[in-house]
Amino acid sequence: MTLGWKAWGGYRRHAEAMQIVSGRLDNPTVHFEAPPSAQVADEMERFVTWFNGTGPGAAGLLPALTRAGLAHLYFESIHPFEDGNGRLGRALAEKSLAQNIGQPSLISLAFTIEKERKIYYSQLERHQKTLDVTEWLLWFSGIVLEAQQVTLKRVAFFIGKARFYDRFRDRLNERQAKAVSMMFREGPAGFEGGLSAENYLKITGTSRATATRDLQDLVALGAFARTGERRHTRYWLKLAMN
Repeated sequence: MTLGWKAWGGYRRHAEAMQIVSGRLDNPTVHFEAPPSAQVADEMERFVTWFNGTGPGAAGLLPALTRAGLAHLYFESIHPFEDGNGRLGRALAEKSLAQNIGQPSLISLAFTIEKERKIYYSQLERHQKTLDVTEWLLWFSGIVLEAQQVTLKRVAFFIGKARFYDRFRDRLNERQAKAVSMMFREGPAGFEGGLSAENYLKITGTSRATATRDLQDLVALGAFARTGERRHTRYWLKLAMN
């Protein structure tokens, strides 16, 4: 790892403090204050030296999750740029993991952190003020493992989607294809609570009788699974993910 990024974006240079604040302008709460801009270049030199000295082949090799968690916290605490520090910090964590395991780390880290956004910022704020980072590493390691599971589910979902269309693409009418496409766009979680007949009517703009026939045909084809009865009836995509 080198300091090549410096030539592209440049470190922050303003004289005023780099602070993370919330609350009213006349009574703000300061959650974090980064090192002064004048110190950023030196801090980043030390960070890069540490990062390179804790990776594979280095004398100070750290376990994969420990190194990734520390790298992220360390970088975010320096906060070297005006913007984009979070994205770069996550990228560094993923780079660290990839180096340690010897191949790209296909994990949805940004997506998973975004779901835990409030806890993430709370953890950062807490552990940027103490030298004891044990709880941070436990939390961050859990997020990495959760992100890995999210990625596996998403990969399985896309495989299931490909198999679904291989099987049913030429057997769906235009209305059914539109509804199925909408359901796939919702991702692995699908429609919250499943697809209802009312949802189908809104998506396709068809009559209730036609919607009922379309949905029954999709169940008969094996494209949809059906749960519930009457107004509680819901439909779900049947995906072969194994």
